[in-house]
Amino acid sequence: MTNGKIVSISGPLVIAEALPEAKMYEVVRIGRDKLFGEIIELHKQLVYIQCYEETQGLHPGEEVFLQKEQLSVELGPGLIGSIYDGIQRPLDFIYKQYGDFIPKGVDANPLPIDKSWQFTPLLKPGDTVTPGKKIGFVQETESVKHFILAPYDCEGTLQSIQAGSFTIRQSIAQVKQDDKVRDLFLSQTWPVRKSRPYLNKLVPDEPLITGQRVIDMFFPVANGGTACVPGPFGSGKTVIQHQLAKWATADIIVYVGCGERGNEMTDVLMEFPHLKDPKTGRSLMEKTVLIANTSNMPVAAREASVFSGITIAEYFRDMGYRVALMADSTSRWAEAMREISGRLEEMPGEEGYPAYLSSRIASFYERSGKIKTLDNDIGSLSVIGAVSPPGGDLSEPVVQSTLRVVKVFWSLEDKLAYARHFPAIHWLNSYTLYQKISDAYYAKNVDPAWPTIRETAMSLLQKENELQEIVRLVGTDALSEAEKLIMEISKSIKEDFLHQNAFDDIDTFTSAKKQFFMLRNIITYYQEGFEALKQKNILTEFLMKLPVREKIGRVKYIPETELDQCDLSDEIREAIRNISQMSEVSA
Repeated sequence: MTNGKIVSISGPLVIAEALPEAKMYEVVRIGRDKLFGEIIELHKQLVYIQCYEETQGLHPGEEVFLQKEQLSVELGPGLIGSIYDGIQRPLDFIYKQYGDFIPKGVDANPLPIDKSWQFTPLLKPGDTVTPGKKIGFVQETESVKHFILAPYDCEGTLQSIQAGSFTIRQSIAQVKQDDKVRDLFLSQTWPVRKSRPYLNKLVPDEPLITGQRVIDMFFPVANGGTACVPGPFGSGKTVIQHQLAKWATADIIVYVGCGERGNEMTDVLMEFPHLKDPKTGRSLMEKTVLIANTSNMPVAAREASVFSGITIAEYFRDMGYRVALMADSTSRWAEAMREISGRLEEMPGEEGYPAYLSSRIASFYERSGKIKTLDNDIGSLSVIGAVSPPGGDLSEPVVQSTLRVVKVFWSLEDKLAYARHFPAIHWLNSYTLYQKISDAYYAKNVDPAWPTIRETAMSLLQKENELQEIVRLVGTDALSEAEKLIMEISKSIKEDFLHQNAFDDIDTFTSAKKQFFMLRNIITYYQEGFEALKQKNILTEFLMKLPVREKIGRVKYIPETELDQCDLSDEIREAIRNISQMSEVSA
């Protein structure tokens, strides 16, 4: 290793004398405590290092050691259920060894090196090995079959392979490559700043079903798509990401806590082991990887945590899995970039953020997508990023840079949150570019009327918003009976459909079929009521007092096992027909 000397220290930025062999993004160890860092700028005379640990106690003159490798993560059996910091140190192992606080310079193997895994080959001697090919698998958890992939620089003929129990450091196969024999292992490493290769990107053709009604019905995200969740403090960004992590139809969940408060990560750690995956009935942790870099942990490591998380997510995507990554929150990551940029004395962009903010955010989100893997499987990676703009200002640079690259915008409103309306996603300010994909999928797999029902509901919400202006000025008495009906039905859509209780065992998740029944009940009530108002001498207030009106609001609490009870269409028609007949008789 080549050594250098520290020249100066400015927070997480360490400046060292020029190291002739140094390369960009090379990992270094700094000082007597061997702190972990990464080279982010090279000059003729100086090397600028981003330190991923607290630099308090470092002094000029201490040595810097080049490691001859880029910032990388180790990929292999043992990832699932693990809790890492931003540079993939296993926090549970460190806690057992050192207690509540991470000592300076501590190093630990990301994957358990002593644990044996039962390896089952998928190839035989003489087979051709190509980059990314599945050579076998390990049953990592009951929920996840962990496929062992050939490294991307490996191509040749399989000389030997054997089934049995192996650690990640023991050879499982040998490949003849360029007249040399190469050993293959259960694990491999990959640099976090480099996206993993694939054959080609595919157009997303199905939604990521989340069980959250406002998302699935009105603002869906595609399987392999991107979404942004901006909102002010207390509007429910973290709650939404927790819900998506719990209920989204993904095979693997990677949750990155990037600069958020420690108690929010604690909620994840406490809840997930007790939650059941709706598909398998097993613990949710059996398909989850957690990366925790909370607000009291080193600022610079926030950037590393985001890229470490998406590299792990790409690894499982390459096995042919549907992966969902939650980043909470990218604003804290951007703030870390702003701090480092300021210490580098770079020309600042808008609000002090670096000029390359947009390109750095885009480099993260562009790694999502539905792809054909090198082994001709289909895998997908969906990325949902929370953004925490100061004061809820959606015009600030991080939000705007994110909106340029993502295709779904869930606008969180503090007014809805303060009114205890969760999820606090505003139905008129949000948007999605995956609507056609979603409508086609649900029309085929749930009901052909799905797009019509959704469009009718959205048009009612838009009309209600326009009528609110009249009501504020002159009151509801100025509205016609048909307009009063729109106001009441819109209220029903918001309270009975869009409002969802994450703490209720039944209401926390709603299947697509039940969502369709719930909204169709409300739209049927509107359509039948509108016809009754048009043809009969009847008032809206009598329509809204029908007993079936309360039943519509209680459908959300009907279990998924009793879906047949959720369809009230016939009962609604009968009730409105009866009241119309009574109105005729009284007239």
